Amino acid sequence: MLPARRFLPSLSLLAAFEAAARTGSITAAARELDLTQSAVSRQIKALEDQLGVELFLRERQTIRLTVAGDGYAREIREALRRISSASLNLRANPHGGTLNLAILPTFGARWLAPRLNNFLSANPGITINMITRLSPFDFRLDTIDAAIHFGEPAWPGAELTLLRGETTIPVCSPEFKRAHKLEEPADILGVPLLHLTTRPDAWERWLSANGVSFETVHGMLFDQFATASQAAIGGLGVALLPVFLFRDELERGDLVPAVNREIESREHYYLAYTRERASYPPLVAFRDWILKEAAAEQSA
Repeated sequence: MLPARRFLPSLSLLAAFEAAARTGSITAAARELDLTQSAVSRQIKALEDQLGVELFLRERQTIRLTVAGDGYAREIREALRRISSASLNLRANPHGGTLNLAILPTFGARWLAPRLNNFLSANPGITINMITRLSPFDFRLDTIDAAIHFGEPAWPGAELTLLRGETTIPVCSPEFKRAHKLEEPADILGVPLLHLTTRPDAWERWLSANGVSFETVHGMLFDQFATASQAAIGGLGVALLPVFLFRDELERGDLVPAVNREIESREHYYLAYTRERASYPPLVAFRDWILKEAAAEQSA
């Protein structure tokens, strides 16, 4: 149920308030909105009267947000951004069918993007917008319809559909492997290791799975697989990478197994979405398609 109309100020009043709050100036807000200063002042006063709350402190020729005004400005700014985003999406696809999808950067670039044209060709009325997200977020505070998630099968407020698992393998450049004479799992402890910040214990798991005793594991940190893989190709160390995302480099020989020991990751890839969006037609079509793609690749 929508709130009473008296709690729903017009967009013109909200836009005037947000511009003045952001710029800290009636003059700057008027210039931005192409209005007169007096028009902006009247709109802000009308908003204050409607809400029954003072939003600005007026001091001579300057304005300053009250504590209440500052909190209100933050929420209004986000609401206006979401309205603008929704309008932009509608303009880009006036027939509807827009899916805002959060992706993991390497998965999105290497696995999803090369296949996406098949989905769009089969679903010509759907537009997909992709936004990078490295970790779970609150769907209620975002305009995202669904997200690709890697990790444990838990995301507060979201439902998860299993897509696939992965195996990882330690890789390096051919020159690096020859120079360091890597043959056995224990040899890994004698070379620089490249770590991913989102998987801080990945190397510890690999070493333990291969029976290698260790105290601490140090090395360079990267926030994405793409940069870690390039560092490995450049001879900076050994990276622990998902095999299915780096088949091209392995087949070309840009990367080689530092030690030919793959392990299965405990975590999996999921498609995350809220129960409220589960029946949204573009999401249903995308979910059906990506499940088939994931199953087809793993059975090949």
